[in-house]
Amino acid sequence: QVQLVESGGGLVQPGGSLRLSCAGSGFSLDYYAIGWFRQAPGKEREGLACISSSDGSTYYGDSAKGRFTITRDNAKNTVYLEMNSLKPEDTDVYYCGTDTGSHCEGIEYDYWGQGTQVTVSS
Repeated sequence: QVQLVESGGGLVQPGGSLRLSCAGSGFSLDYYAIGWFRQAPGKEREGLACISSSDGSTYYGDSAKGRFTITRDNAKNTVYLEMNSLKPEDTDVYYCGTDTGSHCEGIEYDYWGQGTQVTVSS
């Protein structure tokens, strides 16, 4: 069964940094493309970043380009999202997800975790 567990959220000041973690439970993340997205209740999902399993290619949404970096550590069965230069508008619940495919193109988030709250405020 595909289970994803996000962690690493919290309260950070504007301009600060956070590293989110997405751990796989009961399966190996290294076979799948894994993406990060954020979504507040009642709002549309916004894709942020994705990393493929086939060749490690990375893709970023406009909000993430230049500020966020997605990486994977297959030995730890974890995908990370390093977030820098955070802004108050980055406040949201962040999720990692997958559709159990290996490519990021057209990824559908059929599986995702419980999310982790990120709050950017002074």
